[in-house]
Amino acid sequence: MYSFIQKVLFTQDAEWSHDFTIQWLKRSQNTVLSKVYSQQIQDKPVELLGLHFKNPVGLAAGLDKNGECIDAFAAMGFGYIEIGTVTPRAQAGNEKPRMFRLPKGQAIINRMGFNNKGVDNLVANVQASRYTGVLGINIGKNKDTPEEDALSDYVHCLQKVYDIASYVTINISSPNTPGLRNLQHGSALNDLLSGLKTEQNNLKEKHNKYTPILVKIAPDLSDAEIENMAKALISAGIDGVIATNTTLDRDEVAGQEHAEQAGGLSGAVLCSKSQDVAAKLARALAGAIPMIGVGGIHDARSAQARLACGSSLIQLYSSLIYQGPKVIKEIVDSL
Repeated sequence: MYSFIQKVLFTQDAEWSHDFTIQWLKRSQNTVLSKVYSQQIQDKPVELLGLHFKNPVGLAAGLDKNGECIDAFAAMGFGYIEIGTVTPRAQAGNEKPRMFRLPKGQAIINRMGFNNKGVDNLVANVQASRYTGVLGINIGKNKDTPEEDALSDYVHCLQKVYDIASYVTINISSPNTPGLRNLQHGSALNDLLSGLKTEQNNLKEKHNKYTPILVKIAPDLSDAEIENMAKALISAGIDGVIATNTTLDRDEVAGQEHAEQAGGLSGAVLCSKSQDVAAKLARALAGAIPMIGVGGIHDARSAQARLACGSSLIQLYSSLIYQGPKVIKEIVDSL
């Protein structure tokens, strides 16, 4: 069934197909139509961050930016779901076209630019969902917020989602918001992490609930930058890290149609690069904080390899586009 649907969708513009799918999932979830994508997956529980994950395979942020299809993705069998990236205010994102398929490498290039309907809309969608599993909420800053004021945007979103999120991910690694990746370095990183930990402690007292904070990093960091990132995360008391976001590197897709497009590259071609960064980060962290692996995971073998190199959980995005929900079951069954 998915193979036929994919062939039809792949005849259309990538972003149109994405939007159409999200709207269809939104309308079909919790109805008889959800049988098209629902599947029973055995529990393979993981205890991490003080949370109970039904299985180690989660949905990566970016697919359901506004939290509109949480129940649909839960029906597919994900062990946990991460929604967003969401910003304080709604924003349109970058100019279209801004999403491109590279089928030869089961890859996608996007320069969406945090297009979303704003944090208040996301909160309302979460409250309306029936999902009771682990829900991560990925937060970012608005494009027109200066780098020096980024903390205020992250704090605003953290305050809004703290009580409804199982964990919150700080996205400072998307390549599609100008200046965002500068927050991964030096005093900008330390100040951001310090400010967020202070607010986390305030919100813990207010809500009588501890919501872990994770940081999502880029795969384009040098070895020295990976070491510095690990030190900063540990020093600040961050609860976990997600490795990695999309890459600006085009070596693996050189010569393919759309390879020259600006934006972040995701998909199977990212697997080796992302795993290399994750392995180096795991060594630098030395078990001090847990890691979630994402980036290029597309089958049982790549999932097992990512777990073996130090990730406690994994996430999927592009492989779901190219293979459909069956990839979730295939990976969980192999673990």
